[in-house]
Amino acid sequence: MLIFLGVSIAALGLLVVLAQKSGANGWFGWFGHLPFDINIQKENFRLYFPLGSSIVLSIILSIVIGLINKLFR
Repeated sequence: MLIFLGVSIAALGLLVVLAQKSGANGWFGWFGHLPFDINIQKENFRLYFPLGSSIVLSIILSIVIGLINKLFR
């Protein structure tokens, strides 16, 4: 289980590095620009609250964890 977790974290890190190298409009260009992502910019103030992106990420992680749970039962 620990080996699987380590390989998964390494794969996720590699995916993030590759996504950054592909530019802003790459694989994750949509992340942070979804509906319900709150972005308020004023002169001396900036607020960014990625509510929509957090919901999508939560759904994806719930599905992945559910699949992993079924796989190991």
